[in-house]
Amino acid sequence: MTDRQRPTRPTTTPNGGATTGAAGLLRKLQHHAPNSSQLIGFVTLVISGTILLFLTGLTVTISVLGLVILAPLIVLSSPIWIPAGAVLFFFVAAFVSVFGFGVAAVAGSAWMYKYFRGFNPPGSDRFEYARGRIADTASQVKGYAREYRGYLQGKVKDAAPGA
Repeated sequence: MTDRQRPTRPTTTPNGGATTGAAGLLRKLQHHAPNSSQLIGFVTLVISGTILLFLTGLTVTISVLGLVILAPLIVLSSPIWIPAGAVLFFFVAAFVSVFGFGVAAVAGSAWMYKYFRGFNPPGSDRFEYARGRIADTASQVKGYAREYRGYLQGKVKDAAPGA
């Protein structure tokens, strides 16, 4: 039996070349271990998440306590707050509307100035197309009106020959 040697076990497995046993487990851990920049990023993420979670809890706690303490004052003074809020809302809405209309008027005036000065602002090609279509339609309507007027005059002569 000395001339025949026992076959050795393979040190690699078909799933990627990792060895079995404790040495293989250590190699897998070393292969998947994060590098220092990944570790610093993870620690930063954990610290930031903890701080934000603490601040969220603090904010919710203060909001609930403030609502509990101030609820009677809010309920007692609500006959003043509701009309005041409505008036404030309408004033703010009117201001925003006037401001928005003013901005629209300035933008429209600037566009018209550029158009009439010949600078071809954006959208002027569509404006020219629409103007051409309107002019064509107006000339067609004018032609139809002339034809219809002649048709009506002929009908009037047929209905009243002496007229």
